[in-house]
Amino acid sequence: MKQVTLTVNATKHKHNISDHMLLVDFIRERLKLTGTHIGCDTSQCGACVIHVNGKSIKSCTMLAVQADGCDITTIEGLADGDVLHPMQQAFHENHGLQCGFCTPGMIMSAIELIDGKPDITEREIRHGLEGNLCRCTGYQNIVKSIQEAAKFDYR
Repeated sequence: MKQVTLTVNATKHKHNISDHMLLVDFIRERLKLTGTHIGCDTSQCGACVIHVNGKSIKSCTMLAVQADGCDITTIEGLADGDVLHPMQQAFHENHGLQCGFCTPGMIMSAIELIDGKPDITEREIRHGLEGNLCRCTGYQNIVKSIQEAAKFDYR
């Protein structure tokens, strides 16, 4: 067991955890933040994407002990109270989801993807989302959502 201290969605947490606990399991089981999904257990689907120190990562590929001292943002940390983050709002307005399982990972990946790119192309978006799988939407409205959100300077 090792003690880790990390900040998740602006709240500091200190926990004793096993050396082999994945960050995604820590977030879901210890912190009860279930918006970060586990989809494939092989780091191929992207449902577990979060931000660690401002960079999007698949939380199933990182041990929780590796996040000691890090600043983490999950999908639950994006909205400001009842006001959705611009990316969340764009997904809502453009029907960028169906079942919603991939949506948190898509949104978290998209935020970093569009940083500083207000005119990002469909091709760039599709290439940037290659590590995120959706089984429902066909991606068209996901791409449309991301392009709309890219127009806002919110970082």
